[in-house]
Amino acid sequence: MAHERLQFHEMGLDDRLLKAVADLGWSKPTLIQEKVIPLALDGKDLLARARTGSGKTASYGIPVIQRILASKQNVREQDVRALIVVPTKELGHQVQIMMRQLTAYCSRDVRVADISSKVDLSTQRPILMEKPDVVVGTPSRVLAHLHAQNLVLRSSLEMLVVDEADLIFSFGFESDLKNLLCHLPNIYQSFLMSATFNEDVQTLKELLLHNPVILKLQGSQLPDSSQLQQYSIKCEEEDKFLLVYTLLKLCLVKGKTLLFVGTVDRCYRLKLFLEQFGIPACVLNSELPVQSRCHIIAQFNQGFYDYIIATDEQSLTETAAEPQTTAGKEKKKTQKKGGKAKDKEYGVSRGVDFQNVANVINFDFPKTVESYIHRVGRTARADNPGTALSFVSHTELGLLSEVEEALTGDETNSPLKPYEFKMEQIEGFRYRCRDAMRSVTKQAVKEARLKEIKQELLNSEKLKTYFEDNPRDLQLLRHDKDLHPAVVKPHLKNVPEYLIPEALKGVVHPLTSRRRRRKEIQRPGGVIKSSFKKNIQGKNPLKSFQYTGGKNRKGKASQS
Repeated sequence: MAHERLQFHEMGLDDRLLKAVADLGWSKPTLIQEKVIPLALDGKDLLARARTGSGKTASYGIPVIQRILASKQNVREQDVRALIVVPTKELGHQVQIMMRQLTAYCSRDVRVADISSKVDLSTQRPILMEKPDVVVGTPSRVLAHLHAQNLVLRSSLEMLVVDEADLIFSFGFESDLKNLLCHLPNIYQSFLMSATFNEDVQTLKELLLHNPVILKLQGSQLPDSSQLQQYSIKCEEEDKFLLVYTLLKLCLVKGKTLLFVGTVDRCYRLKLFLEQFGIPACVLNSELPVQSRCHIIAQFNQGFYDYIIATDEQSLTETAAEPQTTAGKEKKKTQKKGGKAKDKEYGVSRGVDFQNVANVINFDFPKTVESYIHRVGRTARADNPGTALSFVSHTELGLLSEVEEALTGDETNSPLKPYEFKMEQIEGFRYRCRDAMRSVTKQAVKEARLKEIKQELLNSEKLKTYFEDNPRDLQLLRHDKDLHPAVVKPHLKNVPEYLIPEALKGVVHPLTSRRRRRKEIQRPGGVIKSSFKKNIQGKNPLKSFQYTGGKNRKGKASQS
């Protein structure tokens, strides 16, 4: 008999909290919420592993709010009862948003403050002087306020949450966190939430937890193939640009898409390349101001943009410590020439809550298994389907093998399926791509990088006060505008009929107006859930994404 999942109304939650949950459209708890919430309400210390997108934030947010509401039934002095520690400012901002959504009907009783952003300490002091019930922040910011005596936790703290625990040390916060613990009381309830269990999490467990309940809720850190389809294509540098041009320009990619690259320079190289063909995309990296990054993510979630080009830059702290590396030299060079220094508390592939992402394209293959998991974890979240497509050069085949081995585990077949793209069908586009790539010079990339930073600093600083007074106008501020430091050749924006592969003629209409294209229903799905599918009895005429092995649920080889 199937296990009946515990419902929110059966957990003894406050009516105001239940109403907020209903407003969020959550009809039933996710697996981690079902397991964590009752244990947390019982006062247990918890170490929970669950994949990205499984509802971890609400799993600790709900019991934190419930315990504060319950304690306020007795007359108690206003004080900070809960501290939520996060590795990045973006995640801190999102945790605050989630907590405020959950406290929509009890905001006077449970106040939440996010102190992650790197503003002057004196700016945040008045907020902390009001003693909010919940404080959200990175270890370095919390410690700075403790040293400035803007925040006192020794006598009041009851709950400590460390979110994305496996990133806290890798982002350089080990000493900050250990120093922070000296300012906490002897007894408090702790939650460690993580997508992976590594040595850093084990160290944190020994530091923070007392007789914890350990929950390993998913053996696999990614959804299974019925929800997430994962593919790899072996191709070299020029073919990467040719493939991404074909997928985007012929509208073979449907829905919101994240394109991951290896460096900041690669972000702008790809953006400028796509600009040549009239394909707008946003760039997201550590050099941009945090307000701009949060605004880009918010607008992407609202459907303003279809494509974001991002770096994950997981090793920024290592970069700072090892200036002899290429990345370290690049950072120093950028700073010397007036560029904005990278933000070591930045992370896109991890923690940031992109919503309804249909596809992840690894334009540059990730350097580690963990990075692959967290990039691909941006799609197929909750119960939505998604697709991940990785471009793999001959120098990255070893990394591909490591990922396949890690994902396969005890299974017989790897969930990452190989595809053989029929390149001869799109050879007609190659000269156009070469033409575009010639325009994207190193100087053009450098100028684009500086221009974007200047634009975003202007948006972030000078207009901040204006947008606070005129929030509706903020929606007009777009981040996918053309940078144009490269020479743009207008003829490249259109695709002549004679270049379209025979199998797609009459089906793909790249010359149609963007207005008409916007009317198409954008829904989460596979990388090439293309509009021509129904016209050809479910088959892809290019046969471009037919993998070499595996069966779908109907026993037939899967099509695109």
